[in-house]
Amino acid sequence: LGLAREFKRPLPECPVLKKHKLFSAMNTFLMSALLLIVLSPGAAPVIASPTAAAPTPPAVAPRVAPELGISDHSILIGMSAAFTGGARASSMELYRGATALFSEVNAAGGVNGRTLALKAYDDGYQPDRAVRNTIQLLRTDEVFLLFSYFGTPTVEQVLPLLKKVAAENVYLMFPYTGGDAVRSPLYASTSFTLKASYAQEVEGLVNALSQVNRKRIAVFYQADAYGRNGWAVLRHSLALRHLKIAAEATYQRGADYERSYAEQVAVIQASQPDAVIAIGVNTASAGFIRDARDAGLTVPIANISPAALEDMLPFLLSSHKKTGRDYTRNLINTTTTPSVDNIALPAVRDYRATLARYPSLPPIALTVTPYTAPTYSAASFEGYLNARLLVEVLRRMGAQPRRDHLAATLESGIRYDLGTDEAITFAPQHHQGRDVVFYNTIVDGAIRPITDWSGWRP
Repeated sequence: LGLAREFKRPLPECPVLKKHKLFSAMNTFLMSALLLIVLSPGAAPVIASPTAAAPTPPAVAPRVAPELGISDHSILIGMSAAFTGGARASSMELYRGATALFSEVNAAGGVNGRTLALKAYDDGYQPDRAVRNTIQLLRTDEVFLLFSYFGTPTVEQVLPLLKKVAAENVYLMFPYTGGDAVRSPLYASTSFTLKASYAQEVEGLVNALSQVNRKRIAVFYQADAYGRNGWAVLRHSLALRHLKIAAEATYQRGADYERSYAEQVAVIQASQPDAVIAIGVNTASAGFIRDARDAGLTVPIANISPAALEDMLPFLLSSHKKTGRDYTRNLINTTTTPSVDNIALPAVRDYRATLARYPSLPPIALTVTPYTAPTYSAASFEGYLNARLLVEVLRRMGAQPRRDHLAATLESGIRYDLGTDEAITFAPQHHQGRDVVFYNTIVDGAIRPITDWSGWRP
């Protein structure tokens, strides 16, 4: 009934979401209804998975136990991410960056005498599996907090669960999503984010491209909450400039690099765009770039942070070997962390040194097929910064950390210095730590920051 009352109230008014908030609200309501059944103490909990049969999760009895996940010697942290599927590389890198920092902290004695243990599960970028993993982490593993979840579609379905158990002070710390739901008044109280939002990434791209007279912008996006969120932001950003989306084409979540994206390319190419913004993950975005260049579409293609250039580059280079065509020209990518080559920043120097000392990889159980990690990446740097901030928060909580002290510690106005030349702070009505967006391209096979947009004029 509590959740039902929540959904009777209108969502907070947001100009970006006016046109599609009914879609988002209905989607979240349906998942919330399912969760309400699963989490009810007297209900028979059943969650179906389209990919694999899962054990029936335990019935949940109301409980408030801030000490869960804390022993005399360790702090247990839970994570669910896409260690398989099209978003695999980003999740692997998030985990790698975070565990490298945790390993370094543990080697120095831990946090206030306790080591940090990260329990991770694979959700394959599937929302229902992320929900099951979260119940497993909270009810069986009894973790202290949730950390660095990957993906908008997965996180958006976990949020109603966290709202349901809000009395237990369960928090999702620094998920890798720029989506609106985790930042909305309805769910922001259950989570804290560090990265800038997708709205900020897309708006930055539209602003930069329109200033160099690339105003006929088409969009290629993932057909789910993540892609639709980016589509809505793009539509709004263009409308502010009295422009419209030139053309749009979608793909289904989970699409790999090898499949053909020729149909999507044809739809977009017919509109004669000046540029394309892709709201996707590395496999699909790289496949679209390949097919676009093969079809003679040479305009700039810009990707937001989940489709990292370093993750797409191996795919594009493999196709270059087959055809001799250069697939790396005219690519733009946003990131929400500074360049990993900017060694003038203390955080970058520390990150590179930590990864050299602790080149960790996900547990073998999460690595279905071999994974070759890049030396450095934006996603592993993101995971490293997430972990570094979490460690600072736990240190400030003292010798007896409690769940019900997490929010108060972060909302106290403390200014955290992670070594990125910016002060990071949170407040009761502001749970996003950073707002900066960076822009990169590929020059001679290497990722370089964009410092001058004049060269991108038609």
